[in-house]
Amino acid sequence: MTIEKVHIPDLGHSDTVDVIELCVKPGDIIKVDQSLAVLESAKASMEVPSPFAGKVVSVQLKLGDKVLSGTLVAEIETTAASIPATPSTVIAEIQPIAITAATVAPVPAPAQVSAPISTDVAVALMSKSGNSDPCDIYAGPAVRKLARDLGVELKDIVASGPRERLLKDDVSLFVKNRMQQVVHPIASSAAPATGSGIPAIPAVDFSRFGETSLVPMSKIDKITAENMQRAWLNVPHVTQFDEADISTLEDFRQTLKADMETRGIKLTPLAFLLKACANALREHPKFCRSLHEDGANFVQKKYIHIGIAVDTPAGLVVPVLRNVDQKGLWEIAAEITALSAKARAGKLIPNEMQGGCFTVSSLGSIGGLGFTPIVNAPEVAILGVSKTQIKPVWDGAQFVPKTMLPLSLSYDHRIVNGADGGRFFSSLIKGITDIRHMLL
Repeated sequence: MTIEKVHIPDLGHSDTVDVIELCVKPGDIIKVDQSLAVLESAKASMEVPSPFAGKVVSVQLKLGDKVLSGTLVAEIETTAASIPATPSTVIAEIQPIAITAATVAPVPAPAQVSAPISTDVAVALMSKSGNSDPCDIYAGPAVRKLARDLGVELKDIVASGPRERLLKDDVSLFVKNRMQQVVHPIASSAAPATGSGIPAIPAVDFSRFGETSLVPMSKIDKITAENMQRAWLNVPHVTQFDEADISTLEDFRQTLKADMETRGIKLTPLAFLLKACANALREHPKFCRSLHEDGANFVQKKYIHIGIAVDTPAGLVVPVLRNVDQKGLWEIAAEITALSAKARAGKLIPNEMQGGCFTVSSLGSIGGLGFTPIVNAPEVAILGVSKTQIKPVWDGAQFVPKTMLPLSLSYDHRIVNGADGGRFFSSLIKGITDIRHMLL
């Protein structure tokens, strides 16, 4: 028998993560890859799998602990035959937290309550009845201490954490709502501006018009809202529209069906579009810049990483394809399929959603004539792709049916101007209208 120690693998960052669930206890018999604990970062919930099979001797974590890469998770009694040649060091992520078109923006600092909540919501939060026994409430020691220091009853607070776990933010929000109700018992349409200088939206008692219920925001909802508002308030947006004739591209793609079956790879129009975007970004490097935090310099990125928005059951996430300009269409198509599958299965790791220079958000499979995507700051541009249409196009002698792809390009007007946008669009459309330009 051998006692093996299991540590938290490299998380890809130096921030602490919370222990939100323990999946085993001392004495349990486990298998290889069985989950030992569930951790939660600002972007995702993550399972820590066991690289060994055997008997759990001890569990070194507690619920609510904040841990780092390398922290000891558990000790497992194994036999020599059960020890794998190379222990697994992969954390499987479940429930990715990302953002719509702004998903790859840097993770914000821990959220602070800044905007006043409506009176209706505040009253509902403070009137919540819970279990009278505080021991039955799912909350960590730090949260309980904060509640005691503030003189707050845990049973009165609405939990927003996983499995109705109370968080410090829940306690802070409850206290702020209670104080706001005392100071401002009735919300006014002439409410003073918030810290951002924007007047608050007046509260409405929607229950006067029919039956309602309060639906707690998930973490992905909160992060998406924060990122969208931050990008919209900080980035002066401009959106240009155009459309590309992809008739030749589609004809060529249809001739590759046999190759697709042989390779087991689906070559979608998105692969061609990403390749054309990479070529256009290389030709127009201004679109691979970000504004430096000092406000006096640009950061010029010499790599071309492109994010693709993927719709998942947990929300919209944006995995990033790296060095797209250095890859062929088959490789790009395979990577799109793999990353999309991981996103929908909730197994993206944080590093796979970071580092983008440019984002493509496609609604082609859903529909719509066009839309104005929000720039994924600190990136400076994002491409919106809508549903193709067959349109009559004048060829100089007659109208002929063409497959037209509507495109919309939103950009940060501090770095990119209208002429830049027009030139980028020209390069992009040239590449997907005549795919031979992708070879140049």
